[in-house]
Amino acid sequence: MDALILRLDAPLMSFGGVMVDQHNVTDRFPGLSLFAGLLANALGWSHADGDRIGRLQERLVLASRWDIAPEAIVDYHTVDLGQAKMREPGWTTRGAPEHRDGGPGAKFGTHQRYRHYWANGVLTAVLALEREDAPSLDDLETALRQPARPLFLGRKTCLPSSPILLGRASGADVLSLLKAVPRFPCPARPQQGAMAARWPADIGNPREDQIKPIYDQRDWKNQWHAGSRMVAEGPMEEAKPCT
Repeated sequence: MDALILRLDAPLMSFGGVMVDQHNVTDRFPGLSLFAGLLANALGWSHADGDRIGRLQERLVLASRWDIAPEAIVDYHTVDLGQAKMREPGWTTRGAPEHRDGGPGAKFGTHQRYRHYWANGVLTAVLALEREDAPSLDDLETALRQPARPLFLGRKTCLPSSPILLGRASGADVLSLLKAVPRFPCPARPQQGAMAARWPADIGNPREDQIKPIYDQRDWKNQWHAGSRMVAEGPMEEAKPCT
């Protein structure tokens, strides 16, 4: 299996989760919808390309781990969308205007939110594709090296501190490839012991108590989350250095 090795390193990250009222929670690990959106952004696709993004999401195979464990924080804020400056389309660094869609309440009301984030963590992920189709793994690698638009990790405020793409590798599956990637070194925050990890439940012979359902698949055409899959979560030991 060929796969891309990715590293998510940012002051803040948010991976989405099952939203309850005004609480925008974050999952413990990034899901398929996050990577589908990130890759679509790198490729220059838009939300109008819902069918293409959905097909890409269906092909993704993912395993990830926390090299540096994050801290959970909650950001409370309100936004008055009725302000004059908020009523006009905003211009982006891409040279194209961006505005909020929806009815009067969505455009001009006051929004209150509790947004959950992971702070100061570093996550390593291995990403592969099932079945031959477009885009190919080569296409994704090229897009991550030279993204069509600025990339973010869950929300537009969550900007990566370093390039996301580490490289490319081949192995039996995404779990074995993830185990072989050295842990991210950070002298300022030395880490010891096992790393929290998530991988597909059908590989690695996980224990029954490690298997759980997650809801990380988005209906990109209708813009809501739908669909679940089974994953395993458990500790992952550091790869032994070559001698």
